[in-house]
Amino acid sequence: MEKEVSIGLLGLGVVGSGVAQLIENYQDDLKHQLGCGVRVKSVLVRNLEKARSYDIDHSILTTNCDDVLNDPDINVVVEVMGGIEEARKYILQAFQAKKHVITANKDLIALYGPELEAAANENECDLFYEASVGGGIPLLRGLSDGLVSDRIQQVMGIVNGTTNYILTKMDVDGTSYEDALKEAQELGFAEADPTADVEGLDAARKMVILARLSFLTNVELDDVEVEGISNLSLTDLQYGKQLDYSMKLIGFANRTNDHHIEVSVQPTFLSNKHPLASVTDEYNAVYINGEAVGETMFYGPGAGSLPTATAVMSDVVEAIKNMRLGVNGKKFVKPRFQKELTPMDQRYSQFYLRLHVKDEVGAFALISELFHQMGISFERILQKPSNKDELAEIVVVTHETSLAKFKDSLAKLRELYVVENVESFFRVEGDAK
Repeated sequence: MEKEVSIGLLGLGVVGSGVAQLIENYQDDLKHQLGCGVRVKSVLVRNLEKARSYDIDHSILTTNCDDVLNDPDINVVVEVMGGIEEARKYILQAFQAKKHVITANKDLIALYGPELEAAANENECDLFYEASVGGGIPLLRGLSDGLVSDRIQQVMGIVNGTTNYILTKMDVDGTSYEDALKEAQELGFAEADPTADVEGLDAARKMVILARLSFLTNVELDDVEVEGISNLSLTDLQYGKQLDYSMKLIGFANRTNDHHIEVSVQPTFLSNKHPLASVTDEYNAVYINGEAVGETMFYGPGAGSLPTATAVMSDVVEAIKNMRLGVNGKKFVKPRFQKELTPMDQRYSQFYLRLHVKDEVGAFALISELFHQMGISFERILQKPSNKDELAEIVVVTHETSLAKFKDSLAKLRELYVVENVESFFRVEGDAK
């Protein structure tokens, strides 16, 4: 075994700087764990003159990718540059050069994970991506190693810190969506263009990765139903408080006993007794239900330089340990089950519904009768006069019903003459099971 393992970095942004910092600051710990030193030999950057938050030796910086990918002394390539096509090209090139790859790139893994896994396997290389979901939370290794003997039934979680921060400000402080987003941007939790976060796209990519690992099925991004938080109303969050609910952007991945799967990202009302309801601000948490283990939850910082770099380094350490054992490229697990999506008539949940109806005798009776005919009963009902002339506002929470029945009911509801408007509706999750 080498006395020193050389690392090549693709990118020196927030996460890349954190990786370089950890390698320098924890060198003695790494030597103790691995029996050898670890050093960053070359770093690919776009601009050699750029001012950097971490003081790194400028002699190892390069703008030529070959200095990393074709250097025979570099054993492990760490991709933290972001983007998709360029990163994909570099990673495939690294595998051809028999280099092991660590990446934090959730977008790339969500879109091209199976292709990259196959390329790594073909070249007897490791591909690890712990940092792609959950930042510093040891989530993916917990699923693939810690729960490997279990059958995962459900994964649901808060996997985007930006939206969780915004929803916390709206829910707890009554801040408007626009002001909460602006504050998140000022604090660095949200990008100048927050679309990927607030429209649920970032969370959807992470749920693809979690679903693949949990269910051994080739889930694709197009399989995920996605709804963001940009249209949420404070009115609904205030009603949620009355009902003892908290609003969260929740990623769901559910598997039935016959291996049908559902993957979605959507604003969801959680009972305040649910473990995820207490997760606030920019923190992430994922709640997992397995046949054998029952309920577990992973919680921690979902982003940040050093937390994410810690996840990257856990992969680096595993790749080096595999080098010592001569077992690199042996961890690849092929998908076991053919993908079958759960039809809407087999997807069950409770639902929150807010309506504006004509304030006249018998209006609610008509609505109740419609839901009765559809076989849907109500668990909670709130009613108050609306600010709009001659209208009342009604909020109901249904008992558990299928998504198909609920959507059919919405269509019929909109045809009732007493219903002025269906203002909003959300999935509801009660206490953890």
